[in-house]
Amino acid sequence: MKKLDGQELAGYVKERQAGEVRRLKAGGAWPKLVIFYDNDSPVILKYMELKKEYGADIGVGVDIIRISPGNARERLLEASGDDSVHGIIVQLPLKYVSQEILGLIPPAKDVDGLNGGMPSATAEAVNWLLSGHDIDLRGKKIALVGRGKLVGGPLEKMWGDLGYGVRVFTRGDDLSQLKDYDVVVSATGVAGLIESKMIKAGAVVVDGGTASEGGVLVGDVDEAVREREDIVITPKIGGVGPLTVAVLFEHVLRVTQ
Repeated sequence: MKKLDGQELAGYVKERQAGEVRRLKAGGAWPKLVIFYDNDSPVILKYMELKKEYGADIGVGVDIIRISPGNARERLLEASGDDSVHGIIVQLPLKYVSQEILGLIPPAKDVDGLNGGMPSATAEAVNWLLSGHDIDLRGKKIALVGRGKLVGGPLEKMWGDLGYGVRVFTRGDDLSQLKDYDVVVSATGVAGLIESKMIKAGAVVVDGGTASEGGVLVGDVDEAVREREDIVITPKIGGVGPLTVAVLFEHVLRVTQ
């Protein structure tokens, strides 16, 4: 089994970004990211912790702010109008606050790419991961499992615009047909959804899903898939996630220029 290691690639990106932050600060610009959330799930808390640590490593300020239905609009508008804030993230899923607040993020500060102001960070991370491991998508049959705002939907458009052969599988579709595809990207948050019998020999599998089972983070891909030696696959930890964080901060730095 060949692993699509995102951690190593993110390390190279982080080193470059740290140098870029030093250059920006020398010119008087101090990059800052604000993360809003209302959900205490282990997945949410872990991802926010990783982002804060990454920001500290490269010198970007990261504020994490809890919101409620009563103050969400005010806090989003405040950050949107603050010139010292270069990027805004609403950490999904929201539990109590309406997703309508996503529309309050100015496109120029929408570093997650939820409103189309920038490319989806997770979708861009999948691209970085595949290109960084010399996976050429031209002429490949590509399956996307899930059409979410963060991964499936943006990748469908991104790769469709490039002329790649993409099919999206959604709830109720026959996943046994995945056996016909060269590249399978899954991002549903349904633990163990992708079984070994669904994946053909030689396939490239990207697990972009995240769920929590007993407080442990798990992906869409069943463990039996990872035991195979005849496929290329993201590791259980350190696949898409590290590069998604790297892309988010790449977007922050782009806004800070």
